[in-house]
Amino acid sequence: MGFLIDTDMDKRDVVITGMGLVTALGTGIEENWQAIKADKTGVCRHHLDGRPMSMQHYGKVKDIALPFEIPHKLTSQMKFLNRGSTLGFAAALDALKNSGMDFPDMNAIPPGRRALYIATGDFTKIGCDFMYPATKDATGGHYKTIDYKKLNASTLNKVNPFFLLESIANNLFSALSAFMDFKGPNTTLASLSPCGGQALELAARTIHRGRADVAVAVGSGSWITEIPMYELDGLGLLSRCVNGVSSFRPFDKRRDGFIPSEGAAAIVLEERQGAQRRGATIYGTILGFGNAIEHADGPAVSVPERVTELCIKEALNNADVGVSDLAFISPHGSGTKKGDRSELNSIAAVAADSTVALSALKPYTGHMAAASDIAEIIISALAVRDSIVPATLNFNEMEPGYQRLLRLSNAHQPSSGNTFLSISYGIGGQSSAVAVQCKT
Repeated sequence: MGFLIDTDMDKRDVVITGMGLVTALGTGIEENWQAIKADKTGVCRHHLDGRPMSMQHYGKVKDIALPFEIPHKLTSQMKFLNRGSTLGFAAALDALKNSGMDFPDMNAIPPGRRALYIATGDFTKIGCDFMYPATKDATGGHYKTIDYKKLNASTLNKVNPFFLLESIANNLFSALSAFMDFKGPNTTLASLSPCGGQALELAARTIHRGRADVAVAVGSGSWITEIPMYELDGLGLLSRCVNGVSSFRPFDKRRDGFIPSEGAAAIVLEERQGAQRRGATIYGTILGFGNAIEHADGPAVSVPERVTELCIKEALNNADVGVSDLAFISPHGSGTKKGDRSELNSIAAVAADSTVALSALKPYTGHMAAASDIAEIIISALAVRDSIVPATLNFNEMEPGYQRLLRLSNAHQPSSGNTFLSISYGIGGQSSAVAVQCKT
């Protein structure tokens, strides 16, 4: 059974007026988009002795540049931002700069009319980063056996007691809110995918219902430190990377998992008339959302047979569009055997007799946890703007049985549609979809 959320998308037009990206490909939407058009990937091999190949491949952001100077009174607070939160801070400021607002003043918008929604899938601190010195001492760096006496002694001597402050998931909201003076509706969602899509939906709701004049949704995450990667590898989610950086191949019949990364993405939303009055660039219009939870049969936490079918139907129904109206679908595309098959089943069930193009985007940036949800909406909006269906990197051959309805290619394709659907799902059967129109 699925649980659907009525998104009530009929009150005011919500438009995208700003977008920010910080990924392993680069900083800013155009730098990322040009890299994607050139078929580049931000995933690299990092030579690390003693680790399996699956843990030697990941995407890493090279430089973090903030477009605005941080006031001195906030510098002490910034030190409590972990890696993913720091990336999220940069992406949010990049999105606001891209929106063309008079930032940081925004005098025309009262602080109480500025909404902020954060999605964090960052396991850098929550994933025991603060314990690294102690765990390395106790395991000798091998992670297979542990000396608990050494662990206790090293914990007392080497673990910084401030780790509790650094692990608070709401730190990014606190820093952004203080810096941007956003004092309207807000929340932080700390989970995996699809919480980025859900944060965007909450932001859109505040505009639709007249509770805010501007809303920012931020997704951030870092999965590239040792503990998160070890946990992901233990769950069997990471690619074995037999073919190096080309091993991340969503929907290919030879897929064997994903390659993790870090990064952040942010979207600025406004009501259409207000955006037009100030002469804002409008990148797209939010048409509808869908959310669902599907449970697999049996006691284990597994992927159900059609994990995203219900959320796709709900988003299309809210948007009042059909599959044949879409320029393309950007699926979650984790590259796992069960996950990708479940997505293919879901899309095929909804597509009926329509043929729809798919564009799986994670191989460009690596899987950035909750940041990927919002990043893929941004990339898809740029693709529709330029009439392109982006290639699915490393894709070669579809599983038998899906070729008739679903078009996937390892080369960019032309597109004439004006609307796309972006989909995300996570462990436990949660799924989210958003329909966006980018041309009128």
